[in-house]
Amino acid sequence: MATIAEAAAAAPEPLGRLDQTLLIFAGLMEGGKEDEETVRELGELTRLLNDDVEVTKKGETSVTTVIDSDCVDTILCYLDMRQPDVVRAHAALCTSAYLKAAGEDGGKKLAEFFHDRVRRGTYDDYIVAFCVAATIFPIVPDLTSELFLSEGFLASLGPLMRRKWKSRKVETACLEMLNAACMNSACREAVRKYCTEWLEEIVEQDPDDAVKSMHTVDPDMHLQEGSISMRRHSLQVQNLAAVVLAKLRAVPSTAATAGPEARIQPATTSIEDLSKRFTRMLLDEDEIEHVQPSIEGLAYASLQPKVKESLSKDSKTLKRLVKALDEAPPRSPMIYGALSIFANLTRYRPIETDEEKRIRQLKAYANAAGKLQQVDPLNEDEHVTERCKRVFEAGLTPVLIKQSKSGSAASLALIISIIHALSTPPPLRGQLAQQGAVRLLIAAWTALPETENGPKRAAAQALARILISTNPALVFGGTRPIPQSAAIRPLASILTPDPTADRRDLLPTFESLMALTNLASTDDDTRKSIIRTAWDDVEEQLFNPNSRVCTAAVELVCNLVQDPEQTLALFGDGSPKAKNRVKVIVALADAEDPKTRSAAGGALASLTGFDEVVRAVVGLERGVEVVLGLCRDEREDLRHRGAVVVRNMVFSEGEVGRLARGKLVEGGAVEALMECAKGSKRREVVEVVVQAAEGLMGEGGK
Repeated sequence: MATIAEAAAAAPEPLGRLDQTLLIFAGLMEGGKEDEETVRELGELTRLLNDDVEVTKKGETSVTTVIDSDCVDTILCYLDMRQPDVVRAHAALCTSAYLKAAGEDGGKKLAEFFHDRVRRGTYDDYIVAFCVAATIFPIVPDLTSELFLSEGFLASLGPLMRRKWKSRKVETACLEMLNAACMNSACREAVRKYCTEWLEEIVEQDPDDAVKSMHTVDPDMHLQEGSISMRRHSLQVQNLAAVVLAKLRAVPSTAATAGPEARIQPATTSIEDLSKRFTRMLLDEDEIEHVQPSIEGLAYASLQPKVKESLSKDSKTLKRLVKALDEAPPRSPMIYGALSIFANLTRYRPIETDEEKRIRQLKAYANAAGKLQQVDPLNEDEHVTERCKRVFEAGLTPVLIKQSKSGSAASLALIISIIHALSTPPPLRGQLAQQGAVRLLIAAWTALPETENGPKRAAAQALARILISTNPALVFGGTRPIPQSAAIRPLASILTPDPTADRRDLLPTFESLMALTNLASTDDDTRKSIIRTAWDDVEEQLFNPNSRVCTAAVELVCNLVQDPEQTLALFGDGSPKAKNRVKVIVALADAEDPKTRSAAGGALASLTGFDEVVRAVVGLERGVEVVLGLCRDEREDLRHRGAVVVRNMVFSEGEVGRLARGKLVEGGAVEALMECAKGSKRREVVEVVVQAAEGLMGEGGK
């Protein structure tokens, strides 16, 4: 038979879109073709359907008008599990395009196809119907769940699966459909109600007994097929059933209040039992085909605290998961499944305020019918931290970096989540930096669009944590250095609150300030970049009512003003804004919190090297009083800062210096310096005090 392109070329005039569609279906209905030709035809049909929405807007007739029930039957039959994977993949794309273009009529034809096949009741019809349902669940979940929940459908699956003469393909197709259906909460509850008992029967059945019960005249089960092959299939079916059960066990039932009809038989196979089964499957090097279902099952089982803890202590399984992730094809389901497991193992509980804890406990109390539920101890931070350490020791970080370069947006979000968790324990931060996590986080933050607010903020916060605990020279040096300035924009992005959050979490702000402070300790270029990128947000944090955040902001300012040019621009140009900034720093030097006073005193020690800043301090009503208060502080480091500020003021030039010395003497500076010297044991403090005192007495003043 001629290909589509050949037939179109042979036509006397170019074929219209409707004729092209009919010609494609004629080819798809013709048997005996190579897979490559089928794939080409499905691809061409998909293109026509994708273009249909735009074309019909221009007044042209939709190609769906020539697609009748037989045509829909043709497309859907290519979703049969007995078709090659490449054909099924293209058929799925084509089905998605058709349902989008055909709208309500497409959904009606799909429903007719499904009900008709189930009503016929032959093995072939069941296989096709189940395969179609499994494929289209993610495409049109509402429509598929409606078909799935049709009256009597789920109840009929038990007797079908318990038939004495079984078809392995029917079993597999049915289980794949149930597996896909569990993504929908209503369908999951229905599966829990009608299918749990026979799913457990499948899982608990001895594989050898299952082989004996297989239908030896099943067209899919050839007589010459050996018992080893049949046993392998039996294990495959059991593994699929175990994955479905894991999804049912991992997600709590919502049927508790639905009345007596919703009651479900007690589970005989626990989530822990299923987890052990998946682990055995994963470690069986001779059964590579079991890796994918075992990872999918563990992705759900590892939501449970006991499973998380036991899995994290199994170093052999952790390393096998890392290997599976490393070897998985790009953008494959295995990558997402393995990443989900590691994300579950390392996930910390959200930080709660006292009010949030109280509300959560009240809700849990109400849902548990009067029993106060406590957080599982295995979900407490100390347990999560130990799990993070074990996961890190399994060698995960280099594999995450590798997969981040070619993964999907969903996979990248999971990778960021894992790195974010691993960056929580301080001992791991330096090692994360050594293994390339900083480059990963900066690249991820840059690549993610603004709509991905959560992953972007998580990447920036993880970056902040690492940069708090490491030497910037080591992080941004090496043979392939990262520009230090590349970290500033991500860090600056979390100085402000998350606009999508219900409440403001100050931890990212605090950690960002600390990281920027570390960077600002390096060189003037970095300080200039921080001021250019983030000064407004940094200045805002000086007024933060949280003392730790405010202190961190002052410490950052203290490092930023080490650059003379920037100090003059921000604090020393004599403008009202500059004077107001000096006023804020002086006020913070009088704060109740000693750390805030210390940071502000350090900033003043740098700022008062400039005459205009000294003029601004002297011009404040309590400026000199606050400075001398630092000299009298009970903490020696604060006294040191106060003495440096006094010395700077004493040795100011010209009129500013004379004004400052006069105000200092008037304010009792000599007495304050004497107290400072008597209470100080460190030589460098006494030396500064002596210099300041000499200046006040006219021996060094100008």
